Amino acid sequence: MATFHLRLPDPAKARGTEASLSFHSHGADGFAEELQQALATPTLFERWREMQDEPDEIEPELAEIDPQAEVEGEQADLSILLRVRTRLSSRVLRQRLRWLAGSHWELRDVRE
Repeated sequence: MATFHLRLPDPAKARGTEASLSFHSHGADGFAEELQQALATPTLFERWREMQDEPDEIEPELAEIDPQAEVEGEQADLSILLRVRTRLSSRVLRQRLRWLAGSHWELRDVRE
């Protein structure tokens, strides 16, 4: 299991390009809860999959979930810090974050 330390430098901008997939929260706990759900359940992936022209051609790895994923959020001045513990690959985590936050997030550290 790896631990990823993430930062949302401007939480108001932490939104993906598709509103139905994006974060809706404004506080640290809300962002943490939404990300945890995106990693632990298939709901976000399935919403994204239904939007694709060829949903049956999507790489199986992108559908992976980690029911044991844990996300903690913390307010740090004007930004949000998220600590993610998951067995998912960094590729899957990055994809979910792009859906949720677009490009408005930073990977600060990874520990195996």
